[in-house]
Amino acid sequence: MHEFHPPGPARWPAPPACLTAAQLGLPPEGARVAVAGLVILRQRPGTAKGVIFITLEDETGVVNVIIWRKLYERFRRAVIAARMLRVTGRLQRAHGVTHIIAEEVEDLSEMLDLLVAEPAPTAMKTQESGAQRQPHQEG
Repeated sequence: MHEFHPPGPARWPAPPACLTAAQLGLPPEGARVAVAGLVILRQRPGTAKGVIFITLEDETGVVNVIIWRKLYERFRRAVIAARMLRVTGRLQRAHGVTHIIAEEVEDLSEMLDLLVAEPAPTAMKTQESGAQRQPHQEG
């Protein structure tokens, strides 16, 4: 992840690099940003005319995402099934709440599988051979 450098007003990580939830106060209203996190909530209220609200969580907090009906149709599979998403869109602040108005949605669920994957065979061999080594004894 890229670090934020405060001196310039537009020096936040631009897509595809992702901002954390804690960094969403840095870019100006309307900035194009990318965020990523675990999907902790999906809402599709009947009164919202097809709008879907998703809440993502990263290591620093939560991110509210708004997905309009037309975009939902384009990224339907990721919106419905993903456990982890990267969302690129426009930053919006209203009534003290920050939202990302989605423009692109990417399923990153396969990255979660890497956390529980078996170690690569070469790594296991290295560990095993290290455990079998005997200290060199001089005679």
